[in-house]
Amino acid sequence: MTAFTATQFTPPPAWALAQRNLITTMNAAAPCFQQRYTRADGSLVWRQQWPGMDGSDDGYEAFQNWSLFSALGGNSDIHQRAAFLWEAVTRQFTAYGQIWREFDAFYDWMHHGESSTAFYALGLVDSGNQLARARARRFAHMYMGLDPLAPNWDKERRMMRSPITGSKGPRLVNEWDDWATHRAILADYPAPFEDIPGVDGPVANWNDDRVYGEILKLLNERQMRGDVPLNLTATSLVTHAYTWTGDTRYKQWVLDYLEAWAERIAANDGLCPDNIGPSGKIGELMGGKWWGGYYGWRWPHGCMSIIQPLTIAAMNAVLLTGDMHYLDIPRSQLDRLIALGRVEHGVLLVPQRYCDNGWTDYKPLPPEYPIQLWAMSQAPEDAARLALFPERTSHWAAVAPGRGKGDDIHTAPWERFINGANPNYPQQILDAQWAEVARRLNVLRADDGDPETWDVHHWQNINPVHTEALVQLTCGGPQIVYHGGLLHVRLRYFDAETRRPGLPPDIGALIHELGPEHATVTLVNINPLAERRLLIQGGAFGEHALTEARDTATDATAAATGGYVRVVLPPGRSITLRISMRRYVNQPSYAQPAWF
Repeated sequence: MTAFTATQFTPPPAWALAQRNLITTMNAAAPCFQQRYTRADGSLVWRQQWPGMDGSDDGYEAFQNWSLFSALGGNSDIHQRAAFLWEAVTRQFTAYGQIWREFDAFYDWMHHGESSTAFYALGLVDSGNQLARARARRFAHMYMGLDPLAPNWDKERRMMRSPITGSKGPRLVNEWDDWATHRAILADYPAPFEDIPGVDGPVANWNDDRVYGEILKLLNERQMRGDVPLNLTATSLVTHAYTWTGDTRYKQWVLDYLEAWAERIAANDGLCPDNIGPSGKIGELMGGKWWGGYYGWRWPHGCMSIIQPLTIAAMNAVLLTGDMHYLDIPRSQLDRLIALGRVEHGVLLVPQRYCDNGWTDYKPLPPEYPIQLWAMSQAPEDAARLALFPERTSHWAAVAPGRGKGDDIHTAPWERFINGANPNYPQQILDAQWAEVARRLNVLRADDGDPETWDVHHWQNINPVHTEALVQLTCGGPQIVYHGGLLHVRLRYFDAETRRPGLPPDIGALIHELGPEHATVTLVNINPLAERRLLIQGGAFGEHALTEARDTATDATAAATGGYVRVVLPPGRSITLRISMRRYVNQPSYAQPAWF
């Protein structure tokens, strides 16, 4: 296998030192978190009982990015801890009564998606794990009509039977205790309906038993039977099974389900309806309204609950087929919102909700939606859409402190960097993420509260492992779409010495240019004593076929062998490679390199 040998001999750049320091710090921080917040059996130190249908997602989110971190270059020990904790949380929430047959008994796909990201990442590290493979198939079957104990799928109508689904099948009737842990939170959101008896105003007091009873009655009458866009997030679960097996049944199900929603959008004058009745009709249980469904255009979050699942499903379809036309489905919704928008004080505001009186709640459109599409397609039309945002030049380059629930608040400044307009971004994001790790460790050390009083998000808010900077800078893509997306990036690395996924020790990587058919990456060995060797793969799942690479300093060019580029980095050396590729031409797979 032809190898490139790095020849540049200069002091390591600050970004490379910061990147390796961040990795080293998080390698040490994760065990501290585990020691503080879990018992010897891996269960979370928390209360003995937990009611309702909420919470198992947050248990998994306590460590949801640890295996991903290991796949990027963190210690293999971090993945082993993540796999151990996944098993422990599964047992713990089974005892609480929320999980059955190792999958949440019933909840919506916003929360299933959040919890599944930890599960998906296991395959990125350990592609030989037969138990994880079997679980992937079994969980997917719960949504494909292949599991009689979980009849979530209506094959005839190509739809889910309820917004609340799981290992026990569709939840067609919500019971009083199902929302027990959410009532106080939902009291701060707009009311789910505009005609709740005894409610006059934009919000409803879920804490009032009478009001709650009225809401529950309307939820069961109008929202618990039929399909909603949020269910499209299940395509990640089924795509995940495909990457394990290559079984075309999984691929076909993803495409059939997404295309069913494309037909519903077309039938609704190009706007995605948010509720499909049990017979397959738009607005069937909502008096003919295409809006007002569960996690739809009105309640509780508005457009996020439409755009995110459409984007997740469309990107999964591209991964499976290479057909970029699937991105037209979320594109069409973004374009409708942008056309309805207005610019105020140099910021584009678009409507976030649709109610009985029309479009309302004008706010900035989260930039990660159009950026995710552009990062995947590299198409002129998606670049042109980004140019429509006047705030792109003045606001998008700022690096905010912290990380957010999805570890994804820096998508916009990364887009500015990769397009040449934000050269200091790598150092800024690495510094910001190190500072957030340090802040969270301070919180951990001072955390002497009573676990019985902790909120279900307690651990997630202290988890000291962050992957956004590493995904962006080393792999050349935005962080995964929160609520259940898969990893869509340009490059991935394997340590050729230890034969494991991730960057080798001491190696910093920075992708600083992307094009439709290439990526340019700088690799630095900060160690002046030891040589390092690595393989570069196209995409998280080998979906891109690498064709050749060129050393930009020497113009030496070599063809990729077996789809990989091999690099040798002698002590203290660096190299910049322009790697050519054909994107989305390979079957996505968790299979790791056949070592040379």
